Amino acid sequence: MSDRYRITLAQLNPTVGDLAGNAAQALDAWRQGRDAGAQMVALPEMFVTGYQTQDLVRRAAFVAHAERTIAGLAADCADGPVLVIGGPALVGGVLHNSYYMLKDGAIAGRADKVCLPNYNVFDEVRLFAPGQIHGPFGTTGPRIGTPICEDAWYPDVAEAQVESGAEVLLVPNGSPYHRDKFEVRLQTMIARVVENRVPLIYLNMVGGQDDQMFDGGSFVLNPGGALALQMPVMEAAVAHLDLVRDAGGWRAEEGARAARPDSLEQDYRAMVESLRDYCRKTGFKKVLLGLSGGIDSAIVAVIAADALGPENVRCVMLPSRYTSQGSLDDAQGVVDALGCAFDTVAISGPVDAVGDALSALFTGRSPDLTEENIQSRMRGLLLMAQSNKFGEMLLTTGNKSEVAVGYATIYGDMAGGYNPIKDLYKTRVFDICRWRNAQHRPWMKAPAGTVIPVAIIDKPPSAELRPDQRDDDSLPPYDILDGILTLLVDEEASVADCVAAGYDRDTVIKVEHLVYISEYKRFQAAPGTRLSARAFWLDRRYPIANRWRDRA
Repeated sequence: MSDRYRITLAQLNPTVGDLAGNAAQALDAWRQGRDAGAQMVALPEMFVTGYQTQDLVRRAAFVAHAERTIAGLAADCADGPVLVIGGPALVGGVLHNSYYMLKDGAIAGRADKVCLPNYNVFDEVRLFAPGQIHGPFGTTGPRIGTPICEDAWYPDVAEAQVESGAEVLLVPNGSPYHRDKFEVRLQTMIARVVENRVPLIYLNMVGGQDDQMFDGGSFVLNPGGALALQMPVMEAAVAHLDLVRDAGGWRAEEGARAARPDSLEQDYRAMVESLRDYCRKTGFKKVLLGLSGGIDSAIVAVIAADALGPENVRCVMLPSRYTSQGSLDDAQGVVDALGCAFDTVAISGPVDAVGDALSALFTGRSPDLTEENIQSRMRGLLLMAQSNKFGEMLLTTGNKSEVAVGYATIYGDMAGGYNPIKDLYKTRVFDICRWRNAQHRPWMKAPAGTVIPVAIIDKPPSAELRPDQRDDDSLPPYDILDGILTLLVDEEASVADCVAAGYDRDTVIKVEHLVYISEYKRFQAAPGTRLSARAFWLDRRYPIANRWRDRA
């Protein structure tokens, strides 16, 4: 048995359902490992199918196709390093989330996931059956245990694998991003290392899939918990890891340590990369959005330009009689800074036509929110018409504060295919805008510099649907609103908890009521990048018809 063993770690970006494309990526990584003298090439959890599959994996024909793909990979990788890769396994009518060892042209081993996550965005209990704890895979070097993702969050599986002879733990993951999650992962894996006194390889996938961004950030820990290798966050990468054995057992030789950006940069990159992947994986090459001169549409325009390139972004100004000259100038400033296309479609005529059509029905009733919403819905109609005509995906621009309390018009400014800032509270929108104006990175396709005019950041937010309108006419100031929402939504706090935190009880009750009565809007909203551990959709699922209110 060799005292040196090289593993190629492939932190790559699969697409759900693209079995051939995912297998081609795996084969390319295997060839890179072979050329680098590796004895093993490792890919993440469920890489063959992409992740998360949701109910797609319940289709027998899909699982059979995946199993044929895995068998084909084994044949293609017969002459060279072992390939370990995640995929489904149907055994005796029972479906497992599994990790395969492909060697000498055949499937040489398989481990099944034992602990199935059933919280936040995960409901694997609905899809898979838990497996039995599997012994380590034998190699020409160390015996390698493979606790799959959730298996490593609890002591039992890793401990049992080490007790049965594992000398290294390889943890294949499909772990999606949320803010500050890396430190939680790192500390949890350090605990496994300290408990078991063996090296641990944490291998995570990367890339956007619907609302989730898998952020990579794979790492390797030595016994004692010292970091030996750190792969980059939110980008595909391949690294070659050397394991060596001495009198104390196996250790990982130190490798490169990619920098970990701060949370603002990671949030911003998650929005850029998830939009980029959403377009690529659904077939859209161009996007459009309504540019109002406000801060939300401005940051979405910049995110889109960074993701796709300014040449693939078209902004449309849809002025009404209430649109200020300042908003027109600010919108022009955004497109001038980005260099993207810009069109103007006035809505006053179409809005008047709708008013005329409804005038007989509305006689005797004073103008109210109805007329404001007609403006927003006319914008949605005109933007969707352009999306259909030109094949550009329409982006929506509502932040999490607005999405939470329903300060958005269904079939109006909520119309569209994707919302990059859906999980970004308004106060953090301001922070992100200031950060992007001051920073530029190689993965950004838009120009550097002040791409969001300072006037947009500094002016009071307004929907401009009536004269002199401001958001704080209808809502608490955003610093107060976001503080309450963080407690109610992200922390599931009570009204009493909010009051104890210093917020006015009547204001909290109003906000809680708005959150509940807006559920039907969120149910129909476009998907958007998940940035927090309590994003709307899979993280937080509430009934639409709900009369309960917290009045204790």
